[in-house]
Amino acid sequence: MGAHRGGDRNRRRDPHAIAGRRQRPVSTPATDQHDPVADAQWAAATRSAIAENDAALAARFDDNGDIDRLLAARAQKVDAVVREAWSHCLPQDAVLSLFAVGGYGRGELFPQSDIDLLVLGEADAQAGHADALARFFTLLWDAGLPVGHAVRSAAECTRAAHEDITVLTALLEARVLAADLDAASQLAAAVSPQLIWPPRDYYAAKREEQRARHARFGDTADNLEPNLKEGPGGLRDVQTFRWMALRIIGTWDPDSLMAIGQLGADEFATLERERRALSRLRFGLHLVAGKREERLRFDYQKLLAARLGHVDNADNLAVEQMMQGFYRSAALMLRIGDRLLQRFEEQLEGEATPEAIDDLFELRRGYLAARDAAWPHDAGHVFALFALWAAREDARGLHSRTARALAEALPLIPAYNEASASLRQRFMRLLRGPQAVETLKRMARLGVLGRWIPAFASVSGRMQFDLFHVFTVDQHTLAVLKNLAAFASGEPDERFALAHQVWPRLRKPEVLLLAGLFHDIAKGRGGDHSELGAVDAREFCEAHGLSEGDTALVEWLVRQHLLMSMTAQKQDIADPEVIHRFATRVADRERLDNLYLLTCADIAGTSPKLWNAWKDRLMADLYTATRLALRRGLENPVAVGERSAETRNGARATLTAFGSSDAEVDALFARMPQIGFERGRPDQIAWQAASLRELAVGEGCVRARPVSGSEGALEVFVHSPDRDGLFAAIVATLDRLGLAIQQARVLDGPHGMVFDSFQVMPADPRQTPSAEEVERRLAHALAGSLDDIRPTRRAQPRHLRHFRIAAHIGFDRVAGGSAERTMLSLVCTDRPGLLADVAQALRQHRLRVHDARIATFGERAEDVFQITDRRDQPLDETQQQALRETLLACLDGEKQ
Repeated sequence: MGAHRGGDRNRRRDPHAIAGRRQRPVSTPATDQHDPVADAQWAAATRSAIAENDAALAARFDDNGDIDRLLAARAQKVDAVVREAWSHCLPQDAVLSLFAVGGYGRGELFPQSDIDLLVLGEADAQAGHADALARFFTLLWDAGLPVGHAVRSAAECTRAAHEDITVLTALLEARVLAADLDAASQLAAAVSPQLIWPPRDYYAAKREEQRARHARFGDTADNLEPNLKEGPGGLRDVQTFRWMALRIIGTWDPDSLMAIGQLGADEFATLERERRALSRLRFGLHLVAGKREERLRFDYQKLLAARLGHVDNADNLAVEQMMQGFYRSAALMLRIGDRLLQRFEEQLEGEATPEAIDDLFELRRGYLAARDAAWPHDAGHVFALFALWAAREDARGLHSRTARALAEALPLIPAYNEASASLRQRFMRLLRGPQAVETLKRMARLGVLGRWIPAFASVSGRMQFDLFHVFTVDQHTLAVLKNLAAFASGEPDERFALAHQVWPRLRKPEVLLLAGLFHDIAKGRGGDHSELGAVDAREFCEAHGLSEGDTALVEWLVRQHLLMSMTAQKQDIADPEVIHRFATRVADRERLDNLYLLTCADIAGTSPKLWNAWKDRLMADLYTATRLALRRGLENPVAVGERSAETRNGARATLTAFGSSDAEVDALFARMPQIGFERGRPDQIAWQAASLRELAVGEGCVRARPVSGSEGALEVFVHSPDRDGLFAAIVATLDRLGLAIQQARVLDGPHGMVFDSFQVMPADPRQTPSAEEVERRLAHALAGSLDDIRPTRRAQPRHLRHFRIAAHIGFDRVAGGSAERTMLSLVCTDRPGLLADVAQALRQHRLRVHDARIATFGERAEDVFQITDRRDQPLDETQQQALRETLLACLDGEKQ
């Protein structure tokens, strides 16, 4: 039974709970006092009683019962069970003491929380009662309690806590279950700050632990599947503040903390309110998950929202309402947490002599602080603070007392439409001044921006229940503004080909910042958020005295902020007609510059994974082509012949530079499809032509080359004799290689040869095939029978099961060179292997693919194909219906 002794060897994997084992203890042979039958009966009865109690607590939860009473009631029920088991197993004269530690020590137990116990006693007492302790822990496990335990002497507690700060943290909240006062005092002395972990060291270690924990979640609470316990602004942060206070000040009693100025009454009330809100979410999550689950996964979000009583309405889904509540709670936790951490620093280091800046402000230990205890007297003082903060790069941040004063003064800040003209001008000076984006970010975090622009407050913490928008609307907006600030920095970023060249051309950068601020501000109101946001933007600009020209530009950018993205991703921007239509809508160079920068910042700010080299090149190509179209004049659109000649000349120059004669170039170009010169880029045509040099007419090849600016991105070129099923075979092979196709162009060349090009990205960045491997595998696959190549079958990823999109399949006739084609439009839930399955369906119907554009927006796939039958004719209604039925069966047959 020595395994129970010295919990150092039995430390649990949960770093925040007391060391001990989560495994069920091994039972020992029965002693004379041990009746296995009676123990089994007790365990069964207790398990039933606990289940009955938990069911009653769940019912009280559903009736909106007080969350703290529910947590305490469960802890009290477990207390009674633990004490009863202790009295069953341990003699009254045993020199051993029993403590609840960790969260159980605080007296709060969630439905699936672990129950952490410490048995305190010297080595001889541990050894003398080893069998009884084994029986005790076994009884609790048999009763269904997930017990984590340690058996230690006071000296062993000291040593374990010294070696592992999480052990100390658990012991700070030890609560007596079966012990006398001497034992409690002994335990407190064993982990006293005079012996181990003095306050300064404890604070530094816990602060670093918190930083590392936040970093694991991207330093944001605004994740699609947030962790209620460990994530930024979650319950672990509240507990961390409590532990710091206990170690540094010796108490977490609010009256004591308020008496010494460490905590304001309003701050404590906010902390308690949001802690209770988070606790209710966690309690409900444990109920709907039926297991210990701290991450609010998509699997549980709708279930929990319904259980909490949220109901869908015209503007927001129930799940979005619930998640907005969480994000706002987490934001408040972080806001107040910053102040508390700063005050703990001051408690440890003392306040340095203030350094005066002007009549209103000073620096205290590097933090910007108001000199007047009654600050602020009006909203002008608040804007003056942000102006000074932007100008003082040496400021570490905002002093905690000033931050609290600002929070209390938020009602002094009017909405912009109720403010004076002078106050509006002060806001515009902030927008035109240094660190404008950082200032907006600070104003948003501290609640000022939401007061000034009430529409921004409405989208604060607002999530969209999809996989495309991974941040809340307000955090996405700030991410877009951050990207714009990066463009303004002048430091090149390889992710963006042209952004840093375009930014200096802007006449008034603040106009673009306003467009970024308002582009999504109408999300969640119903209707077109671009149209509604444009109305808001115009009202704001007019109120702030912008000229009609600047106001019209902001309004247009907000209304059309999706135009460039949709054009580039859904249309063929190599088509001069597409460029001309887009240029006509843009109309002038200033709009184009601003729209290009806003589009890049918007896409990159939507999801860290959304922006890639392919999208960068698409936007840059569309920008460049549109700029040339505007330069030559919209009344002079580029003719197909002119575009083709420009491409030929550019490709010829490249080939000539590498030693090809004009005659050789002419011969290579004669083997290539004419439409390629109309739609391709000069560098692409030159690369493909060079691939034909060593090939006889009718001989095929596969080539792949990296795309600069995005690791793993490749352009793949397939030159092969045409045959049925070729496109499906290529797509299936690329899918097997773990490559996701972003764009495909399928061209018919002379001599029955195809010129197919694919832009691909690795589906998993950790498994990226090289260009050489892609060439080898694809060439080998195409050398054999295409009938043997089938799509890989995969289970649908977990998260996609919760975002089912009803498939929409459409057919239209379009011009395809000298003939007509059928355009197949497919909108459905994206999944691995989708394109391969669609290609297989086209092959099954013996259809030919001439072009494909693949666009994915989170869980939503929007793919377009130009197809014909085997005779290169568009599909008739019978063929269309047959293909529709096959595709629907393919999509509906997937695992849900």
